[in-house]
Amino acid sequence: MNDNALWYLENIDVTGIFCPKKLGDTAEDKHAYKNIKKGQNIYLPEDDSDKIYFISEGRVKIGSYGMGGKEITKAILGKGEVFGELSIVDDGKRRDFALAMEDSKLCVMAKENMKNMMKDHSGLNMFFMKMMGKRALDMERRLESLVFKDSRSRIIEYLAELVKKSGQRVGYEMLVRKFITHQEIANITATSRQTVTTVLNELRTKNLITFDRKRLLIRDIEELKKEIL
Repeated sequence: MNDNALWYLENIDVTGIFCPKKLGDTAEDKHAYKNIKKGQNIYLPEDDSDKIYFISEGRVKIGSYGMGGKEITKAILGKGEVFGELSIVDDGKRRDFALAMEDSKLCVMAKENMKNMMKDHSGLNMFFMKMMGKRALDMERRLESLVFKDSRSRIIEYLAELVKKSGQRVGYEMLVRKFITHQEIANITATSRQTVTTVLNELRTKNLITFDRKRLLIRDIEELKKEIL
């Protein structure tokens, strides 16, 4: 199960909230359904922060731009995950961008409609509190990793986190489908594409992993973790 699927902990049917199977007389005013093409921006920094999104299908990258326009990837989200949630507590502009990494289907709700629902549903409040708290902790851990660990360790640590989040057991090995590019790993770990390529090739030479453009296979996750300094 996806670690970010927090509604299971609160028995909240987020899919039903964002993407109801049946629309009532006023539901069309509350819900929007969008098909987003690969590479298309969903929102950009300085766009109005007025909507919350649920990923019905596909993958979405959340990031920002640093000095000199350098892209910083903050999260890569998949089916069943929510983003744009800061609009609930911030009436200003977006600080991040959201971009479709593949053809995606999104269910969208205006923040005012979500706020109204939250007034009547304590479980929904808890869902958003836990989601925001978890993402804050994830960012804190990434910052600590950036400060205290070298590039190689940060890359290996990210691979281990990726397996924990979306890996599937295949015998004694762990498989991650839809493996991201070396540049995306570099953007997430604050390293360079060349460093990512070097580390991945080194791990493959040690027979700890195999990979191609579509998948990553971890031979032994515990042995891989031992490579983190």
